[in-house]
Amino acid sequence: MANEPLIRLAFFLGVLVLMAIWEVAAPRRRREIPRLIRWSNNLGIVVIDTLLVRLAFPIVAVGLAVMAAAEGWGLFNIFQVPYWLAFILSVLALDLAIYLQHVLFHAVPGFWRLHRMHHADLECDVTTGLRFHPVEILLSMGIKLAVVAALGPPAVAVLVFEILLNATAMFSHSNVHIPTALDRVLRLLVVTPDMHRVHHSIHPSETNSNFGFNLPWWDRLLGTYRAQPRDGHEAMTIGIKQFRTTRDLWLDRMLIQPLRGPASGYAINREVGDRK
Repeated sequence: MANEPLIRLAFFLGVLVLMAIWEVAAPRRRREIPRLIRWSNNLGIVVIDTLLVRLAFPIVAVGLAVMAAAEGWGLFNIFQVPYWLAFILSVLALDLAIYLQHVLFHAVPGFWRLHRMHHADLECDVTTGLRFHPVEILLSMGIKLAVVAALGPPAVAVLVFEILLNATAMFSHSNVHIPTALDRVLRLLVVTPDMHRVHHSIHPSETNSNFGFNLPWWDRLLGTYRAQPRDGHEAMTIGIKQFRTTRDLWLDRMLIQPLRGPASGYAINREVGDRK
């Protein structure tokens, strides 16, 4: 685990470059906004998020899993189960926790103020999967650490989950063309770009669907799955109605976005539906 940061960085850079090349070679939707504007600001958020997490948390998820094993904390360190089973259950439980957290950040207006920065991107590509408000990232890390402390998962399972989550977030947000027949098979195993793009629709009923980043099963099991956007992938409008200008894509505007405007119109709002 000593090389954990380097391992994660290598996978991050590898997947980012791979998806960027794929987007250029076989895009799903036509690009309207120059990459320089969106990519420079979206990647700027990544730098801020990474620095804040390292400053705010003396230990991250993999390190906490190592400590939990040494101290006997958590479910899998109290009850002896086969390593392979603990590994699989840990990855599944962590993924379910991220799904539920995602639903929560759509359901609570205060959390939606933070999370809507992710949805306010006017196009959806590999960098959108990295675009999260720093306060949301800190809250997310706190939730993840709480789950790790409660589970006591194998450290390798946590590392694998972190790599998978980061890689699939970039994959599922990417603007790449995958043949329909292949997409239909892939989305039984992993969240595909066409599946997750529905979640970035401007229509709240579609934003309130397909919450998974990695595994697609939670959406299907818990009733939040939506197969296709009603306007079609090429014609659908990405983003939310509150922030529609190119200036809103700049780093300074993204950082203060939680303080701007009302929190009404958040995705899970049964009273207003698509009227907002």
